[in-house]
Amino acid sequence: MSKKQKVWFITGASRGFGLEIVKAVLDSDDIVVATVRNSVELLSDKLGNPKNLSVVIMDVTNEKQTLEAVSETIEKYGRIDILVNNAGYGLLAAVEESSTDEARNNFETNVFGLLNVTKAVLPYMRKERAGHVINISSIGGLSGFIGWGVYGATKFAVEGLTESLALELAPLGIKATVVAPGFFRTDFLDNSSLIQSSNIISDYDETVGEMRRIANNLNKKQPGDPVKLAKAIVLLGNAKEAPVHLPLGSDTLKVFKEKTSNFERDIQAWKDVITSTDHEGIIS
Repeated sequence: MSKKQKVWFITGASRGFGLEIVKAVLDSDDIVVATVRNSVELLSDKLGNPKNLSVVIMDVTNEKQTLEAVSETIEKYGRIDILVNNAGYGLLAAVEESSTDEARNNFETNVFGLLNVTKAVLPYMRKERAGHVINISSIGGLSGFIGWGVYGATKFAVEGLTESLALELAPLGIKATVVAPGFFRTDFLDNSSLIQSSNIISDYDETVGEMRRIANNLNKKQPGDPVKLAKAIVLLGNAKEAPVHLPLGSDTLKVFKEKTSNFERDIQAWKDVITSTDHEGIIS
């Protein structure tokens, strides 16, 4: 391990974005600690057992396992320079259709799992007064979509957590960025990464039902290239000045601009009502 090599800790590394980010970081000659939920050998063999790769078994929802994986990484490499919180999965369901367990489990992985890993890593970054936390959100964390209400809520939470983290960590020399990918050609729409609610309500067939049909037809035809996304993450990890928000994909940018435009229109239409709620004498 050379002094120039950064140490990356990447969750959800067995497939999708996680796997592509691992490959891109390995190509940059940095060190990768990749977490998977089952076979270590499977990922190592798939990548040709490079010397700068360590694979560890870790379920982000298991706090004890997370603490142990991070501790082992520190023991081996002395530090973690970049944390990529990528582990997560989708839930396609109308808000009313999703069961309490389905919604809770989605939050358990996408939000509380991310918190487990972040809280395990931050003490070491604070000690070094350096580091970069990169949280993978989604286009669904920037705007609501039919059929993605619960999943989107988990990603809205990731957006908010990262904004606060960025403010709290900046004086300590640590960066925080939330990355919002659009629709990329990964296995996200496969059964391996996406759960659909067991409860189907026929009244939502024209809305959520149509979204299910679109999702099936869109699988493996999404506009985004995950290999290019991974290269963007490597650039981000090496940036001296990092943004708090990084939307990736033209579709994400379009959706965000539409949302801000609509938001501004609503503000103008309701400005008198908005400002009428202040105490008398408050200057707007």
